[in-house]
Amino acid sequence: MAAVTTESLASVQKELASTLAQADLEVARELFAALDVLDSSAGLRRSLTDPSREAQDRAAMARSLFGGKVTSTTAEVLTALVSRRWSKERDLGDAVEVLAVAVVVVQAEREGLAGLEKLETVLLDFRRTVSSSHEVQRALTDPQAKPEAKQKLGAALSPSASAEARLLIDRAVTSPRGLRPAQLVERFTEQIAARQQRWIALVTVAKELDPSYMERLRASLDRYFGRELKLDVVVDPAVVGGIRVQVGDEVVDSTVATKLNDLDRRLAS
Repeated sequence: MAAVTTESLASVQKELASTLAQADLEVARELFAALDVLDSSAGLRRSLTDPSREAQDRAAMARSLFGGKVTSTTAEVLTALVSRRWSKERDLGDAVEVLAVAVVVVQAEREGLAGLEKLETVLLDFRRTVSSSHEVQRALTDPQAKPEAKQKLGAALSPSASAEARLLIDRAVTSPRGLRPAQLVERFTEQIAARQQRWIALVTVAKELDPSYMERLRASLDRYFGRELKLDVVVDPAVVGGIRVQVGDEVVDSTVATKLNDLDRRLAS
């Protein structure tokens, strides 16, 4: 994505973090439906991304178009998106898709890391199944086939899919947005994988940890971060001693190397 689009998407995600965290699958469905409307009309996309229009005018247009047809949460997301600037018209639709998937992922995340891993596993299994069969690929990309038939085939290929996985698979087989269904599913899984970094603690230590200490550390970190974490332990003798933990953007560093570097900076100042 270009810089303007990247900044706009990041800004909306930060502004609506609490809203998206409380949204349900109906919001995701409505966002996908709104995306279909955007994708169907180049004129509408131009109007909603026209930088010569004031942000409030674009927001008013979105409220006029979608208001009363979607929940207040979905309307809030859409107006926030059209109020931003986008490098290209299509970027607005891409952003709607990203936030729709984010809502789905949050739903799965309510089961913790296991929920995210389950969602990712189902999607990856579906992608592998589709990619391994030319016949299935032809059936899912046949322009003459009805969306219902593609959904039925998608369901048959992913019988253990949760409601979250089902929504994303249905989306991939009926509205792949210029991609093959397997490609769109792969894009969805990349977003899920990025989300999982919030649940993975990268632990850097100077030497291997014994199992009993590892369990105590795991329990301590779970309490500190308020969630069940998956530990990814890296041994790096350069840290000398202590421990460094990173979960997403949050870092707790008590290594000897860091303390020595801090001391050196203080002495040099």
